[in-house]
Amino acid sequence: MSRGSPTLDTLVVFAVVFAFQQLVVGLFGIFGAWRPVYAFLFVLDSPISQPWTFVTSVYAHAGVGHLLSNAVALVLVGFILERYTTRWRFHLFFVCTGAFAGFVQVLLTDAPGVLGASGAVFALYGYVLGGNRLTDGLLRNLDIPAWAEYGVFLVVALVVTVATGAPGVALLAHFTGFLVGVAAGRVNLLAVSQSTPYGTRKERY
Repeated sequence: MSRGSPTLDTLVVFAVVFAFQQLVVGLFGIFGAWRPVYAFLFVLDSPISQPWTFVTSVYAHAGVGHLLSNAVALVLVGFILERYTTRWRFHLFFVCTGAFAGFVQVLLTDAPGVLGASGAVFALYGYVLGGNRLTDGLLRNLDIPAWAEYGVFLVVALVVTVATGAPGVALLAHFTGFLVGVAAGRVNLLAVSQSTPYGTRKERY
């Protein structure tokens, strides 16, 4: 695995992007024109006219409280999960799931736009739920068909989404990120193949 912590990398990117957001507000606020510039650089909206916001919207945040809540949630899951994957797989998974979750939010709702890492963070939590040995063992003991397994995960995703509901929260992005993470966890998407005397296998945690 590559050296360095992708969780720490992501926290640094959060801080750098947030500082740049404040710089934009400060500079263009003088002319009363910060809102369109801010939206142009950071806000994912539909129709997608600024493709770079698929990435920048994942790392941008609407305020200090928004930034801190996502940072704490990331720390709680990131340091655990990063031990079982590579640095770049982690980053690619984070930005792709975050962008997809945000896109679903703006595509299927009348939201004026979306920004923040919560969709990606929820995908990490979903991955941990779907991809660990405890879940495997529990599902084997229940001996239920595959469609029922995903029904259970769907219910869990709904419960988690409702539990995080609040005004201004992108609930559909949370729901989407969590479900995508569960699906990725079930196929062990982030796991690195380990060499054994019997061939290679992907290690579960």
